[in-house]
Amino acid sequence: MKRKFEITNPDLELSPMTGMTREHYIDLAKFLLEGAFSHVDSMDQHMSFPIVPGKTYPQPNAPEWRYRAADFEALERTFTLAGPLIQIDPDTTIKGINLRDYYSLHFYRAFTPGHPNSIPLPEELPDSNYQFTCEFGGLFKTLLLMPDTIWTHYSEEQKNEMVECISKWAHHRTTQNNWRIFNIVALSFLKKYGYKIDDELLKSHLLWIASYHSGNGWYLEQTYNYYSISLFIVYTTIWNRTFGDEYYPEIAEIIERSAQQLMKSLPSFFGRDGYINMWSRSICYRTWVSGAFPVSFMLKNPELLDPGWARRLCSGSLLQFVTREDFYYNEIPSLGFYGQKEYMVQNYSCAGSPFLMFLPFICLALPEDSPFWTAKENDGLWESLGNDSNKLVLENPGLVLVNHGKTGTSEIIPGKVYYDDPNYSKLSYNTHFPWEDHDPSGGTAMEYCYRSLDPRDLRGDDVNFYLTGLTVDNDALENQKFTISQSMVFNGVIDDVLYRQAIMRKPPNNGVGYILDLAEIAIPGGVIRVDRTRLAFEYEITLGHYGLPHLDGKNAVVKQFEKDNRKVITASIPGRSLALISYRGWDQLESLVHSNRNAEADESTVIFARKKCLDKNPPMELLVTVMLHKMDDSDWTEEELNPIKNIEIEDVTKSYSTLGATITISDSKVFKVDFQDIDGRRRC
Repeated sequence: MKRKFEITNPDLELSPMTGMTREHYIDLAKFLLEGAFSHVDSMDQHMSFPIVPGKTYPQPNAPEWRYRAADFEALERTFTLAGPLIQIDPDTTIKGINLRDYYSLHFYRAFTPGHPNSIPLPEELPDSNYQFTCEFGGLFKTLLLMPDTIWTHYSEEQKNEMVECISKWAHHRTTQNNWRIFNIVALSFLKKYGYKIDDELLKSHLLWIASYHSGNGWYLEQTYNYYSISLFIVYTTIWNRTFGDEYYPEIAEIIERSAQQLMKSLPSFFGRDGYINMWSRSICYRTWVSGAFPVSFMLKNPELLDPGWARRLCSGSLLQFVTREDFYYNEIPSLGFYGQKEYMVQNYSCAGSPFLMFLPFICLALPEDSPFWTAKENDGLWESLGNDSNKLVLENPGLVLVNHGKTGTSEIIPGKVYYDDPNYSKLSYNTHFPWEDHDPSGGTAMEYCYRSLDPRDLRGDDVNFYLTGLTVDNDALENQKFTISQSMVFNGVIDDVLYRQAIMRKPPNNGVGYILDLAEIAIPGGVIRVDRTRLAFEYEITLGHYGLPHLDGKNAVVKQFEKDNRKVITASIPGRSLALISYRGWDQLESLVHSNRNAEADESTVIFARKKCLDKNPPMELLVTVMLHKMDDSDWTEEELNPIKNIEIEDVTKSYSTLGATITISDSKVFKVDFQDIDGRRRC
């Protein structure tokens, strides 16, 4: 029988939007741990979840330490839920097992060399970085905040037995940027409790971490992503309050200032109902960014967020998942976004990895009289937004956040993307239309897709070196497939128009001949796109809208028509609908059914525009498109499907740039699209 969480006795007076109070958080934590402990038969049995077939670890022929890493990850990440419950009540039991006794025993065994369930020491493995370091960071972040859960439960003799293992991993090699936080947390914990550490190593890690601060509260990771919130802000704020303020106050102040900056934009990442946006890698961690809401009330200025709105968004993000039956696989959170989806996860994850999504449960470490618990829920910004759309520009990470009052959805529009990865490279990410994987046959959701029709590419000649007459390593078959942008460049917002560039091929493969200059105007429930092609040779491109999942096996309903100067295609499923309108530049509008690409269903429909150019020397062109979405079953009106009143194209603009436009929309607002010096405005 499938399980899902249901709120009992919701408190609609204190929490009119979700019904969730502190007691419901406790109920939910116990419910989730009951699923985890369905794989534990007794106090003596260590936690181990069934291995999920596919790309995740451990693979069938993996060394023994990989299996130990997976089990240790399950133990540590479920402690994200167990720790707060133990903090509230040390006598808490799950399926008859006392949580404090269980986790005390099994962490002791993990850290005691020679025990059958102990983790290996670094010197027992080839010199490299390992998953153990990551889990040490997670554990000691929790123990810095809540040491009385298990650490004070050990005898001095037990602590001394464990410290050798803890210290060796705390001092061991780590990777660049965010992983240094794990070493920082473990080293700080040891120092705080009187154990000798390499102070210079700790200081070095701290200076490195501080160096990645980029502004707007964001830190550089592989690119800009949720790790900036969950690790660089949540973990380090806990470190500040429990260690950094006392030992490294100047570095702690860097972290404090960045965290306070982040809080200005944090709520804009969430939909009105608290839905989290499926964006960036490690999406199986889902709600871990919601941990920043309770952390806000640990800052020196705890009044940066409206507490009622903060709890409403935090609760809503959890309910987005835990109330769905398809969220659970083997009684625990699945490896995917909603359900189990192999194409949604990375190979560094294992069955226990998703438990990191319960980072928000650090809220249970807040006192019962914290405003986070006592304030009445509200909808914050959304209450005054009406049908308008609010746009927030984060210049430093190159992110634009749009909250659509008309639909209750929020969008992340990324601008600094360094590689072709659907986790990052899409034109936009929407809280209620999760992304789809790329389809090399074309029509990929929310992407410009490109394929060369240049006969030299199709023959396998190398276009960049064609003057030599030589055929170099150029895969003709690969060139026949559609590819997504190889990188996305942020060029700023000017007069309320967002400018980016999609680089469809990178140098040395003639990168300056494969550019799409993007200009975007946010409108209620959607966007107007005025995009300039700079594609040097024969090509074909598609522009996809969001994907629509086929729920309960039912296809999306697609309608299409032409009227006046427009081509229109719409697609709808119960409760959601999309519209794509072509005003200029596209040959045709189409729809495709994709398999095994959508986050919600095995099949999905994408509506998209297609353009093919067979000129040897194609002209630059402007592609004018409108992309709309709605969250109800109402029919599209004529007014909605014709938001542009007038388009004036200029070969040379008043700024002496080429191929721009003046767009007048239905409410008579006028927008100037001018690509002046766009290449020189690149901010990567």
